[in-house]
Amino acid sequence: MTWSFSSTSNVVGIGIDTVEILRFGLVLKRRPNLIRKLFSPQEIKYATKFKDPTQRFAVRFSAKEATMKALGVGIGSFGFDEVEVISKNKAPYIELRGRALELANSKDIGKCLVSLTHTSVSATAIVVALQI
Repeated sequence: MTWSFSSTSNVVGIGIDTVEILRFGLVLKRRPNLIRKLFSPQEIKYATKFKDPTQRFAVRFSAKEATMKALGVGIGSFGFDEVEVISKNKAPYIELRGRALELANSKDIGKCLVSLTHTSVSATAIVVALQI
């Protein structure tokens, strides 16, 4: 069996990132204001619904870094707050804004697919940037 993306979709980039949850949690404890710099109000609301939000924050941070890699840039090219992971009773998806959106538009990227996973030890995200 053979499958592929539609003929109008092309993979522009793939990014992957893993975060150690314990280490990430220690950083957030030392710098609690960092949460508001890294995450949108909606991401904070989602993560804090859980007894320990650290896993949810870690996997979202991982997705933000994976998005940078999928777009072909590194840290500093745009703010972490310009990438939002949205999870509303369905598969998570990425929304871009600001410089991240401008960069995606300049490369004709119309969609970023994301897959998230976490354990008690690590959080990993994979992002695929598609030209549509």
